[in-house]
Order: sequence, then C-alpha cells, then structure tokens
Amino acid sequence: MTSAISATIRPAQPQDLETIVAFIRALAQYEKLEDQVVGNPDELREHLFGERSRMGYPAVEAILADIDDCAVGVALFFPTYSTFAMKPGLYLEDIFILPEYRHQGIGKSIFQYLAKIALERDYGRFEWRVLDWNAPAIRFYKKMGAEVLTNWYHCQVSGDNLTKLAQGHE
Repeated sequence: MTSAISATIRPAQPQDLETIVAFIRALAQYEKLEDQVVGNPDELREHLFGERSRMGYPAVEAILADIDDCAVGVALFFPTYSTFAMKPGLYLEDIFILPEYRHQGIGKSIFQYLAKIALERDYGRFEWRVLDWNAPAIRFYKKMGAEVLTNWYHCQVSGDNLTKLAQGHE
C-alpha cells in the first residue's frame, strides 16, 4: 500500500458537472457497464443543484476529493428511509477514485466525510451496494467496518418493464 496523501473533500458545485459526468463514465467503464450510461447531464445538473426536497436536500448530492485543486474522486449519495429504524439513511450510489490515486487513503476520507454527514443529519444508517466480482472494493468496505449482506437481493424495475408495470401489464 502506498502512503496516505491528503485530499480535500468538498461538496460539488455547479461548475463541477463536467467532472462528475466524466467520473460517472469512468466508473461505468471500470464496471463494464458503459452501455448503461444513458442519462442526460442537464437532468443531473437539476437533480444535484436544482429545487430542494422537503427535507432541504437535493434529489442527489455529490462530493469531490481534490488534490492540489484537481478532482481525483467523486461520491454521489441521497437519502433513503428505514421503516424498522424509523429514520432516514444515507445511500451511497457511486464512489469513484482515479486509478492512480487509489490505495492512498482517499476512499477512507470520503467514507469518513459521508459518515459525518449521516450523523449530523441523525440518519440511522449508511449503505451502498457492491458488485460481487469487485473483490478489492469488498475488502476495502469490510476494512471500513461494513457488513457485506448476503441474504438480500437487489431488485429493480426500469425501462420498458417499468412502463409495463405501471400500466398493469405482465
């Protein structure tokens, strides 16, 4: 492991949109999911920096990790809700650090920053998903104290299936 370097973790600003989109595309390439990046950057801008929700937060938030005023990592997150805890939670949708800056403590700094946000907002938990083949990420998450749940499956309905479901078709 390379020695830790100090990164500044900060909330994203509207002028960071192109950087955030580039990180999203780089993450999709790493995960071999480039074909799934079909979103519109203008909509992302609205979701990040537009109208605030009833809780005072945007639909999604982003933070950047900077070294010498250059962004080297990003995390996008939003609130969830736990009915059992009866509290909101923080859901980390994506985290990406440029390959040449990995293993230097930046991921840990991002996780600590997000954990502080969760505590400041009195959230009951901080959660995320990881692809089952991503052994380096799984090791890192366990090192951060995460429990990797194996008794839950992630389910989603999107695209044509979402339309069919909404219309009552099977």
